[in-house]
Amino acid sequence: MGLVSWLIAIPFITALVILAIPSGKWRMIRWAAAIGCGSHLLLTAAVTYLYWHACAADASSAQTSLLTKLYLVEKVPWFESLGIQYFVGVDGISMAMVILTSIVIFAGVLASWNVEIRTKEFFALLLTLVTGVFGVFVSFDLFLFLMFYELAVLPMYLLIGVWGTGPKEYSAMKLTLMLLIGSAFVLVGFLAMYHASGLHTFDLQQLAQAHFSSDFQRWVFPMIFVGFGVIGALYPLHTWSPDGHSSAPTAVSMLHAGVLMKLGGYGALRIAVYLLPQGAAVWGLFFMVLATINIIYGSFVAIMQKDLKYFTAYSSVSHCGFVLFGVATLNMMGLKGAVIQMFSHGIMTALFFGLIGMVYGRTHTRMLDQMGGLAKKMPWLATTFYIAGLASLGLPGLSGFVAESHIFFGGFFGNVWASSAAMKVLTIIATMSIVVTAVYVLRGLARVFYGPITNHEFEKLTDATLPERISTGLLVAVLFAVGLSPLLFVNMIEGSLLPILNRLHQTGAVAFAH
Repeated sequence: MGLVSWLIAIPFITALVILAIPSGKWRMIRWAAAIGCGSHLLLTAAVTYLYWHACAADASSAQTSLLTKLYLVEKVPWFESLGIQYFVGVDGISMAMVILTSIVIFAGVLASWNVEIRTKEFFALLLTLVTGVFGVFVSFDLFLFLMFYELAVLPMYLLIGVWGTGPKEYSAMKLTLMLLIGSAFVLVGFLAMYHASGLHTFDLQQLAQAHFSSDFQRWVFPMIFVGFGVIGALYPLHTWSPDGHSSAPTAVSMLHAGVLMKLGGYGALRIAVYLLPQGAAVWGLFFMVLATINIIYGSFVAIMQKDLKYFTAYSSVSHCGFVLFGVATLNMMGLKGAVIQMFSHGIMTALFFGLIGMVYGRTHTRMLDQMGGLAKKMPWLATTFYIAGLASLGLPGLSGFVAESHIFFGGFFGNVWASSAAMKVLTIIATMSIVVTAVYVLRGLARVFYGPITNHEFEKLTDATLPERISTGLLVAVLFAVGLSPLLFVNMIEGSLLPILNRLHQTGAVAFAH
């Protein structure tokens, strides 16, 4: 079994180990989850090193700095009569998403150190969900991709329905039904490509060589894009997300917003745009309009929220709009921005939801008007909250600035498929969200952490514990690392976008500027 397969296997094996531990030994269960996720983080670091080493060797021989190939490939025939195979590997885009997921799940386990209700089942389901997420990011067979996609979605129902708060059953059912409807659209699109290609294969690389007619792409592309758009919180199919966030326990919120929602942008880029470039050219401007609504709508609704989780949930809707906006630009700058935004927002929103869970665990409220002056009692949590907020509004030096600047430049570069003026107008509208984001982030955090302490019970509050400091400190370090040294990250993903840009070029839908 290769290293990429171990990226999928370790969380699942850890889940099985946890299930074998007696329920009463909750300390052992927590440590098993932490050791499993810590081991996975170390393996991810090793795979990243090997990936860069292999890429550097190829780049030196080809005299190019772009990392364009698929590495650490494992191909094993599975159902040969149906053209299904176990086909996994990594490129720059996959590697970025694997790193994101490995960091977030490790931080999520530490942030959930105090889970006391059905601890064994909670961590087992959480790691099963993560197994599906890792499988999606490294799969290059569409059948395998969809199988792991469903594995990532279904545990959310139990994780929210059992361990959630508020109207948790309603939120869990709404989330599950809407995501399964999106999956149905994706499945129909996959089957359509399977038959229309004439190749009778689910191999992503082989399907990229197939000729799909313009009419076929015109109706299949929106089906797949919308199917992935549901999990990516595409307007107006986003309503499941705030409800799901508000009811989910801390680690589930971190994974939900930090990783699970990224499956939408990843699928739209990796499959919809790559395999159906002419469809992307036809529908790109339409989806850019919807993404712009996402960005502005999410920002303004966030201002109105009085619950910290809803506040952050609508902020996530806005920031996921940036991902889809970048994908819809169909140029190198915009696509780079979309991938960086997926990574940046994943880290940032995981930090936000982790901190909200820590504050709620101490104050037993998420209502903004019931809090105040908490920085006096929680200096670590207040500082990290503000760093996450500054990343959210795109402060230079943090990862959010790198992502959003690429997306905005991509919007201004234009494409041959859409009016350059229309793209510029939409980009200008989208940039307005920076001001709105600054308003709701700074005002909201000031109400929570500054001013007089509003409740005498808060005088007894304590700051972050050691596991919580490790969890939040890791996420903050990543935000600064990408913001201060973005070139390493940008170089990793740029070459992996070239096959997608080449496909767009073949149809005349490539950007004017590279």
